[in-house]
Formats: sequence, C-alpha cells, structure tokens
Amino acid sequence: MAAGETQQAIEAVFRIERARLIAGLARFSGSVDLAEEMAQDALVIALSEWPRTGVPANPGAWLTTAAKRRTIDAVRRDRMRERKHAEIAQELEGEVDGGLDSGPDGGEGGAAPGEDPGDELLGLIFTACHPIMSPDARAALTLRVVGGLTTDEIARAFLSSEVTIAQRIVRAKKTIARAGLSFEVPRGPERAARRASVLEVIYLIFNEGYAATAGDDLVRPGLCLEAQRLGRMLAALMPDDPEVFGLLALMEIQASRLPARTAPDGAAVPLPEQNRARWDQLLIRRGLDALARAETLARETLAQPAGGEGPYALQAALAACHARAITAVDTDWPRIAGLYDRLRAAMPSPVVDLNRAVAHSMAFGPERGLTLLDQIADAELLRNYAPLPAARGDFLLRAGRPAEARAEFEVAAGLSRNAAERAFLLARAAACD
Repeated sequence: MAAGETQQAIEAVFRIERARLIAGLARFSGSVDLAEEMAQDALVIALSEWPRTGVPANPGAWLTTAAKRRTIDAVRRDRMRERKHAEIAQELEGEVDGGLDSGPDGGEGGAAPGEDPGDELLGLIFTACHPIMSPDARAALTLRVVGGLTTDEIARAFLSSEVTIAQRIVRAKKTIARAGLSFEVPRGPERAARRASVLEVIYLIFNEGYAATAGDDLVRPGLCLEAQRLGRMLAALMPDDPEVFGLLALMEIQASRLPARTAPDGAAVPLPEQNRARWDQLLIRRGLDALARAETLARETLAQPAGGEGPYALQAALAACHARAITAVDTDWPRIAGLYDRLRAAMPSPVVDLNRAVAHSMAFGPERGLTLLDQIADAELLRNYAPLPAARGDFLLRAGRPAEARAEFEVAAGLSRNAAERAFLLARAAACD
C-alpha cells in the first residue's frame, strides 16, 4: 500500500474508532482531557509505524493498546512527580513518608470481564450529556468527544466564536471532574432520568441544524447529519429502548425534507408548498423502519404498570403522516390533530399547544385554531416567540381577515432572529395586500 493510501487508511480508522477509543480511555483514566490527549498520541504513533509495518488486522485494538500504554506512562509520571513533591515537602518538615502507589501495572484496562465494550461508549455519551451541565455545554462536549468535531467546526455550526466554544467545553470537563463522574452507564431509575438528557442533547443539535435560530441560513445540514449519526449510534447501543428509536425515526423523517425546505435563493419553502419529489426516500424508509421498531417496543412498555407513550415516538408518528402523504392535499390532518392531543398529554408544553392549534386549524378550520391560540396567548414561554404571531397570521388569512393577518406577520418578522425566516414572514405580510 502506498504511503498516501496508508495515511488515508489510518485517518479513516481513527475517525471510526475515535469515540470508542476515548470512551475506554476516559473510563480507564477518569479524565476526558487525558483520554483525548492519549487518543491523539495513539494516532501519531500509528502514523509513524503503520507505513512501515502495514495496517494491523485489528486496527481498533492496536490503537486502544497503544493509547492505554501511553495513558499508563502518563499516570505513572504524574504519580512519580507527586511523590517527589511530597518527599521534598516532608524532608523540609522533617517527616518520613512511605510514598504513594506506583500506579497501574501496565494491563490492558478497559471493560471488565464479561462486560459489553459498547457500555464504555454509552458511558461516555451519558457522561457528556449529564444534566449537571447546561444544554449548550452538553451539546458542545458531545460533539467534541463523541462526534469528533473540532472546536472550530462546532463554533461555525452554532455561529459562535471558537473561544466561546472552547471555554464551554473546558468548563464542562471541569464540571465532570469536580462531580467525580465515573463514565459508567447509569442503572435503574437514574438511567431513565439520564436518558432524557441524552435524547434532549441530540435533538437540540438536530433542531439547530433543521431550523437555525439565528444567522442568515434557514438550515445547517451538517448539524442534522451529526445528530442523526449520534442517534444511530445510540440506537445500536440501546436496541430495546422505544424512545431512542422514536428520536431516530423523528430525525430521519424530518431530515428527508431538508432538500425541499429552501428555495434556490435560500428562502423558506412552507411544508404544504414543498416539492415532495425532492424528499429523500431512503431517509423516509429508514425513519419509518425506526418508527415501527419504536412502536413495537412501546407496546411492550405500555403493558407494564409504569408504561406510557413516549413524546419522541409520538412526534415521529406525526412526521410520518406527512411523509406518507403523496401530496399536501392527502395529509391526514384529523389523525395529526389526534396525535397532538396525545402528545399534549405525554409532554405538556406551550410549544406543543401551539403546534396542536395549527393541526386543529388544518383539520377543523381556522376559527378552531384561533380559539386554541387564545387559550395560550399569555404563556410566558411563548412571549416574543415568532411562531405564535406567525400562526395567528396564517389562521387570520385563511379566515378571510387579511389586514389583521398582515399585522401578525409583521410582528412575527420583528421577533425572528433568522434572516431567511424573517424574509419569508415579510413576504407573507406583503402578500396580504
């Protein structure tokens, strides 16, 4: 194999193995920083040795062994330094000390006998998404240590400065260290509570790509792709969790619409006006398969005393209604309205109430939608939330009240922080004339 091909092979292997490698090293050493550093050292060693010796039969195991040996050396150096410092201090104080342990014995480390190595990666994900950190910190750390994105890539994805993202990641790592988290998969009731945080982080990353909250672009597909990759990874690690498959189904189906969500000039294209021939049918099939798996698992969960419908699976079922409709006219709005009624029970939220009002307006007329909006008009969470006046404007326009609709669209445009969305709303306002 030529030198260039060997280097490409090494880099490809490292991209594939990086998250699992860091997961094992973090659990082995108790430090995310050290795990990242030693993983990078293993890559440097591979770049030096593999062009001479060839790519090993099991490159992932080779990298793990090299990284763990480097980690053991680093820990031994640190402990020896600490011991020397302690001896000097004790000599100055005239005391005698027996010294510290010599550190790891050079064994392979990693998963305990009989333990699934996938637990190491799952443990890293659960730790990176721990609810003791803010959602933004969890998202940045997950993209860094699990997704393998550079600080610059994360900063560009979230339209933030590299310094801000770097500080966010450093603070997150320090929070983990101070809390003494063990990089293990939680068990029992704690696992369910922590799982919600993991799913929240992945969907936060996806949503920021699917409907950017700020900037000039309506969508940032790179973030969606990364969230989908994380979702697929999580589904492989948790094959019996209906909500994991519900989230995966939701993201796959929503991502299928990305090519049709914007016009050539970057303007937003509403769902009813999208060219459905541009929807990615492979992603739709993947999403529907994941939804079927989620629904099968959910039926088993519902049979248990504490069972209940999961919000991600319900949202995926909503997305599937659109995916199955050949044209916008074929959309089963009464079913969608019913699903929103169930989602409201499973996940009470003013935003769910707003989307429910939209569904009911499409199923039963704009006046029904206006009535439901009146019931949530004073919700604190919806104050200064552009979709609320945008929805009211749409209902008013369909109800034959264009002057009132125009005013609502203008209010919504004033609240939006996204340039493409703002232009779309102003165009709707102008069309009311």
